[in-house]
Amino acid sequence: MADIPVVYTLTVCPACDALRASWKRQGIEYQEIRVDQSQDDLDTALDYADTVPIIIHPDGRVEVGFEGMTG
Repeated sequence: MADIPVVYTLTVCPACDALRASWKRQGIEYQEIRVDQSQDDLDTALDYADTVPIIIHPDGRVEVGFEGMTG
């Protein structure tokens, strides 16, 4: 399992933009997967939830949305 979070996002998504901006300010590293650029990635994301952002933490915990926002 990776030691950084994996985040499924959309290219145009206010909640995803907020997460990217906040985590950049905080220096949080993550792997971003934009589900609107690959059907395989979208299919994988849909196994977790049907809205973004979807955060997969290194411990396996899944979080949907960012600070109360979803896209």
